[in-house]
Amino acid sequence: MRQAALRVIPLSLGAILAACGGGGGSGGGGGGTANSAPAFTSAGTASVAENSAGTVYTATASDANGDAVTFSISGGADAALFQVTGAGALSFRVPPDFEAPTDANGDNVYEVTLAASDGRASSSLALRITVTDATTGSFVVRRVGTGFAGPVFVTAMPDNSGRVIVVERGGRILLLNPSTGAIAATPMLDISGQVSTDGERGLLAVALAPDYATSGRAYVYLTALDGSIQVRRYTSSAGNRDVLDSASGDVLLSIPHPRNNHNGGWLGFGADGLLYVATGDGGGANDPDGNGQNRSTLLGKMLRIDVSRDDFPNDTARDYGIPAANPFAAGGGAGEVWLYGLRNPFRNSFDRATGELWIADVGQGAVEEVDRVRTSQSGLNMGWPLFEGSQPLLGSNPAGLTMPVTEYGHGSGPAQGNSITGGFVYRGPVEPLQGLYVFADFVSNNIWTVPIAGLTPGTTTPSTAFTNRNAAFVPNAGSLAGIVGFGEDQAGNLYIVSINGSIFAILPSI
Repeated sequence: MRQAALRVIPLSLGAILAACGGGGGSGGGGGGTANSAPAFTSAGTASVAENSAGTVYTATASDANGDAVTFSISGGADAALFQVTGAGALSFRVPPDFEAPTDANGDNVYEVTLAASDGRASSSLALRITVTDATTGSFVVRRVGTGFAGPVFVTAMPDNSGRVIVVERGGRILLLNPSTGAIAATPMLDISGQVSTDGERGLLAVALAPDYATSGRAYVYLTALDGSIQVRRYTSSAGNRDVLDSASGDVLLSIPHPRNNHNGGWLGFGADGLLYVATGDGGGANDPDGNGQNRSTLLGKMLRIDVSRDDFPNDTARDYGIPAANPFAAGGGAGEVWLYGLRNPFRNSFDRATGELWIADVGQGAVEEVDRVRTSQSGLNMGWPLFEGSQPLLGSNPAGLTMPVTEYGHGSGPAQGNSITGGFVYRGPVEPLQGLYVFADFVSNNIWTVPIAGLTPGTTTPSTAFTNRNAAFVPNAGSLAGIVGFGEDQAGNLYIVSINGSIFAILPSI
């Protein structure tokens, strides 16, 4: 591991704290009392380990007049690499890499200027954040939660608590504290009586709005009692983001689904703020309803919708907007369609570093596939049912089709299986795993990694590139059987979901 000495850059008081503007006027409603700019009380330096995701620094300031203070980024050589909330939570837009620094000086000391404003006057803080080298390479797989009833999905609770959200197929969403194994006594949501669990149906995923801290809005993917696929929006109370109001459910999208398999079952927000929704082809062998290649239907697709508006106020089953950049927004297909030609894209993920979407499409009788797509692309035809993976099925000409970046065949070997469970590009604290796509097979219980550097769109990399991780990922308790999903917490730690009732995490060795 390359070691590097970290520079310590001295700061002058004047560089750290400078009041600007509005300091001498009289405040409205203040009876002529002069207004003072807020004064920063947080330090001008900070140190964080590489790959840090989520909040890396919290700005604080006092205001002599008792006014509310909001924070923003006002400058600095590396300002574009950061984002900050009005409450002062600063984070990197992309987790920093010590070995490949992106700061202006290339010295792993990132410079950003923060502003604190009371609405009339503001002050600034020249902040320097030093990124340190994470030298650990060892890791453990630890069971961090158990006793769930058919868990299928896990995602981060974005409140810097370290907690994760666990979705149970039967209709409950629960909060888990991985450090203690404690499950919150009150479900985040319980709609058990509103969900069909026949076949592959159920409550299958949840995605919190990017502004969940302020909006309290969450989106769930489920199959309703009549078998239809639904995307619903729920809202929490302003005073308790831990619980969604079950009575607030609003059906944004409803799609009739004729059979109890191939329901898809994933949704997630891209960096563009749009909601991506993965639907199956409607079930049956060889796509008997022809949905995969029919651009006018919503089955067998990756949909993309704008949940910030409603383009269909008179249609209760379409409570969203059509993004103008969608390929068929102006016609030629359903406006919601972003990609088509999918069979059953059950588990997918966004790479938190690049924003790319990784799609794991469950195969039929021969091939399981992985697709890699940029959100700037659209209208791609992923091939089903003309092709299963890179192999012809009902067609023979791959022209105009997008082949998978990797795939594996059916069987019982170390690089084989029968039903892919898509994972994540690892961006967490364990260096040897960084840049690897981690995924598994639900039937064979094989779990693999493959370097994404070798997965190039336009080329289908064979499964010989996989590293079987069955031995390396043996957990401290329980077993990695029936892997039905993966997830990340705010820090980038990777979680593994077993349908048998347990949640596991890949964590650095202590």
